[in-house]
Amino acid sequence: MSTNTVPTQESTRERMSPGAFFKKFSILLILIGLVILISILTRGVFLRIPNLLNVIRQVSVIGIIALGVTMVIITAGIDLSSGSLVALVSVVVGSLLQRADAPARLYEGGQPWPILIVLVIGLAVGAAGGLMNGSLVAKTKIPPFIATLGMMTFARGWAFIYSDGRPRGGLVREFLVLGQGMILGVPNPVWILIICVALTHVILKHTLWGRYTYAIGSNKNAAIVSGINTERYTMMVYSYAGFLSAVAAIVLTARIGSGQPGLGIMYELDAIAASVIGGTSLQGGVGTALGALTGALIMGVLRNGLDLLNVPADMQQVLRAVIIVVAVIIDVRKNKQKD
Repeated sequence: MSTNTVPTQESTRERMSPGAFFKKFSILLILIGLVILISILTRGVFLRIPNLLNVIRQVSVIGIIALGVTMVIITAGIDLSSGSLVALVSVVVGSLLQRADAPARLYEGGQPWPILIVLVIGLAVGAAGGLMNGSLVAKTKIPPFIATLGMMTFARGWAFIYSDGRPRGGLVREFLVLGQGMILGVPNPVWILIICVALTHVILKHTLWGRYTYAIGSNKNAAIVSGINTERYTMMVYSYAGFLSAVAAIVLTARIGSGQPGLGIMYELDAIAASVIGGTSLQGGVGTALGALTGALIMGVLRNGLDLLNVPADMQQVLRAVIIVVAVIIDVRKNKQKD
């Protein structure tokens, strides 16, 4: 009995050691430290409630996309089509929800479509784009970078073709509530983000789908030998990423009040950065929904803080690039240590 007790106590001490604690919560500690630093530099302006709500509202769109991208990266893949799918879904949804007095209507006559049907159509468009990505990766063995790069160009092109390159404004007010309304003092986009985080967390941590997603990213050959249908689950992961891009598109369209073919430019890179900063390994097999959320918050807090400090936009891009590179370097070193 005593022989079993000693190792247990030692392992408990190891888990509770400062080094182990910092390693487990390093991303969260970085976020807290960044908030404190920016609050001091801005003399408390950052911590004002309207500003905090604005930060979270802005983070919501990238955060939702980052959740899907995280699952893709866990499979050792990549998704460069997120921003273009946002644009395509935005113009489709916008064109179907214009009021009778809206300018530049896409279709002749008629009334706006029922909101629920339009939402289903928008989500289906995003999921279909993701499914096409997954099919190309799983069935044809095209590298994910190339497959999703093709979808990025394809979806962006169709967004401009579908909309004739013009925004679709004058949307029904009931739809705008999704992006502009509030519940219990919290913006609706934040509630939608919370739901998406919870859903993704459950998928990754409490379902067979999530377990197989990690297995594919950790060792695809071993997953195949174990009997996992890697093609099916790869397509499911990319479809889910496309679905979440559509959710983000709906939130953003409702927030700005129009569907625009130019939306989402560089969103895929911001989502990838948020995922990597949040601890998702580009080597695959590692990543969490909460990590992706934390990464998105770090980027949002940093962007807002730099704006409050009047840092020029071009310098902000440089700083964000440095942060992304540092995050990747840390990721690479972690994987070397594991090896």
